[in-house]
Amino acid sequence: MAVSSPRPRRRFRQPSVIPGFGLTLGYTLTVLSLIVLLPLTALVARASGLGFSGIWGVATDPRVFSALRVSFGVSLLAALTASVFGSVVAWVLTRYDFPGRRVIDAVVDLPFALPTAVAGIALASLYAPNGLIGEQLAKVGIEAAYTPVGIYIAMVFIGLPFAVRTVQPLIAEIDKEVEEASAILGSTRLGTLTKVVLPPLIPAVLTGFALAFARGVGEYGSIIFIAGNLPYVSEIAPLLIVIKLSEFDYAGACAIATIMLAISFAVLLLINLIQAWSRRRFGYV
Repeated sequence: MAVSSPRPRRRFRQPSVIPGFGLTLGYTLTVLSLIVLLPLTALVARASGLGFSGIWGVATDPRVFSALRVSFGVSLLAALTASVFGSVVAWVLTRYDFPGRRVIDAVVDLPFALPTAVAGIALASLYAPNGLIGEQLAKVGIEAAYTPVGIYIAMVFIGLPFAVRTVQPLIAEIDKEVEEASAILGSTRLGTLTKVVLPPLIPAVLTGFALAFARGVGEYGSIIFIAGNLPYVSEIAPLLIVIKLSEFDYAGACAIATIMLAISFAVLLLINLIQAWSRRRFGYV
């Protein structure tokens, strides 16, 4: 007697908690177009009225070039500093339990909520030549306020929370037993740090670096009070855009903004490529 094979069971797809792909994709593209792409397109279109030679002339203007160099150069240095110290802060807040840990954890987010002008006034008051910290620095010949050093301090201040919050969740996922196993196998603390702890954190560190850099490049309120705003010395590109707008030079302001947009996009694209490579290299997603 022949036995019929059982019919294969139908596999039912898990229903999604949100509408289907087509609707959500359309909503995503619409929102991105209205909020991000359309304003940026209008900015580039307004700057293109100058032509390539006009935009190049704005970019090579000594004052504009100096402001761009200050903005991007100091932002890169500040983002690097924020990434290093932010990773240490994230490690301490995640791995150690001590009195006041929750308070310190909340303080990390203050630059997110604090108005940038308030942060700038506070930093200028502290690091001015007669300020609490600035007076001590002046005794050793360091002038912080009204110099690029003040810009650097302000950018580290606003970039540190990004570095901490992007790394902190991944540190929490690293099992302490992995570190203990590395130590049992004879690895030194430095070897455990470089071969066990750091590899899974590299993508998050790069993400925090990119966010801190992007925030630093576009920052205005917390910098102008401590920068001094001296042309060719401590003048940042966003301030120069404001000056151009006050002079009703809208094309020039859009040209500077377009140059900043192009440089920022290139730098962030490079960081994302390095981040993708690190994920493939170390096997983390």
